[in-house]
Amino acid sequence: MSQTTLTNPIFWSDVPDVDVIRVEEIYYMVSTSMHTVPGCPIMKSVNLVDWEIVGYVFDTLEENDSHNLLDGKGIYGQGSWAASLRYHNGTFYVCFSSNDMNQFYIYQTQNIEGGGWKRFTIEGRYHDPALFFDEDRVFVIYGCGDIRITELTEDATAVKPGGVHQLLLETEKEGIGLRCEGCHAYKMNGHYYLLFIEWPKVGNQRRRQICYRSRQLLGEYERKVIFDDDKGYHNKGIAQGAIFDTPDNKWYAMLFQDHDAVGRIPYVLPVNWVDGWPIFGIDGRAPKDFELNLPNSTHQPLVISDEFAYIENKLELNWQWNHNPDNNLWSFVKRPGYLRLETGYLTNSVLFARNTLTQRTEGPTCAGITLMDITQMKPGDHAGLIALQNSFGTIGIQLTENGDRYVTMTKNRGDGSEEIIEKIPFQENLIYVKIEFNFEDSCDVAKFYYSIDGNEWIEVGDALNMKYTLDHFMGYRIGLFNYATTQIGGHVDFAYFHYMKDNKVIKKISDNVVKSI
Repeated sequence: MSQTTLTNPIFWSDVPDVDVIRVEEIYYMVSTSMHTVPGCPIMKSVNLVDWEIVGYVFDTLEENDSHNLLDGKGIYGQGSWAASLRYHNGTFYVCFSSNDMNQFYIYQTQNIEGGGWKRFTIEGRYHDPALFFDEDRVFVIYGCGDIRITELTEDATAVKPGGVHQLLLETEKEGIGLRCEGCHAYKMNGHYYLLFIEWPKVGNQRRRQICYRSRQLLGEYERKVIFDDDKGYHNKGIAQGAIFDTPDNKWYAMLFQDHDAVGRIPYVLPVNWVDGWPIFGIDGRAPKDFELNLPNSTHQPLVISDEFAYIENKLELNWQWNHNPDNNLWSFVKRPGYLRLETGYLTNSVLFARNTLTQRTEGPTCAGITLMDITQMKPGDHAGLIALQNSFGTIGIQLTENGDRYVTMTKNRGDGSEEIIEKIPFQENLIYVKIEFNFEDSCDVAKFYYSIDGNEWIEVGDALNMKYTLDHFMGYRIGLFNYATTQIGGHVDFAYFHYMKDNKVIKKISDNVVKSI
């Protein structure tokens, strides 16, 4: 077995609420996706270093006005939260709650990479659930502060009639701002272990990792702080996540850290068992890097460039829509080699524009560039690139009601609608637009540019001071958008999306084509 060096964070990007399992020699991870679809990304690794997306649990969670961004409704910061991933008797399980639907979802499949997930729903919210198999019994442990336990049927599809359904424990209150939540449950060596995060109001006053353990599932539980470190980053604690072992019985944890505008980023930490407690880190600290006795491998990038050279309407796994798309209004085949986004709805804000296609952003710096054919835009249309969070910024083309074209840079006015920061008359049919992101040390600034030839760039408007806000609860994404304000039926053709990280173009491993028009 070769040595592999792991460097933290494993992604400088928004991969929050992680849960990780090992099945034989393969590790699988699930994370929160909220209002982006397809949802609940499944990631895979053989060495805890090289992770890539291999699928999603669902294409759409629900079909209603809020999930479809209709009539001024949306599910920003809602949708699928803090999923639990488990493998039991040949079946993979993913469960989570959706606050906007007041429902608990359980998905099952025998082929986690092939999909084919079967869906079951239970009424009510089970906050930050931990799905737990205890021999032939199944439980979900959940809650914030007051932690509850509910027994499910043996096939994990419904609440078990007459089963356990009670308060399991009351977590610490004194001196605590946010009481325990984010449960992960395990049974090992005769103990039941419940891992949580909490946020104290005294001492370091940052998110930290807590463990409760008991020899009986229903208690009594004893408590211990097992990790409290920010890796020197603005007192932002690294916490909340899973523990798992390697085939040679080495233990690790994957947790996340709030990193302001880029989102919540994952770390892998060594775990040592001390007096029967899982103690995280090295000497109580999160290491920058350490050696693993696991194989070397390669992986696809988390964010990629895309030439849109497809023979069918099938997205790369790196892309997610902002809310449910209307699949009749986007295409790779109507004009081969381009992504066509057509308008089919009226809105006055990019926050409620359907078919905004997004990827994550990454630190410390990154940029996205696209080339747009705007010939078929209609009066009132607006298309381009967006730095997407509630405090958004856009760069693109806007047509007035009389058809005049302007390069515009916009920001959220504060009520979700767009304020034009600068507009410049534009006469051409092709335009290059670019957004540059700087997340270094939480600088959190985005800048916006356009070009006529793709070489000489002109900055437009003001720099955007990016802010991570809980109404979206997601790190900044970069997205391609096109929407109508006065009449539908126009379209924009995007020739490509080129993504740069730390000034290097990032492509799929098998894709070495970069298109120029």
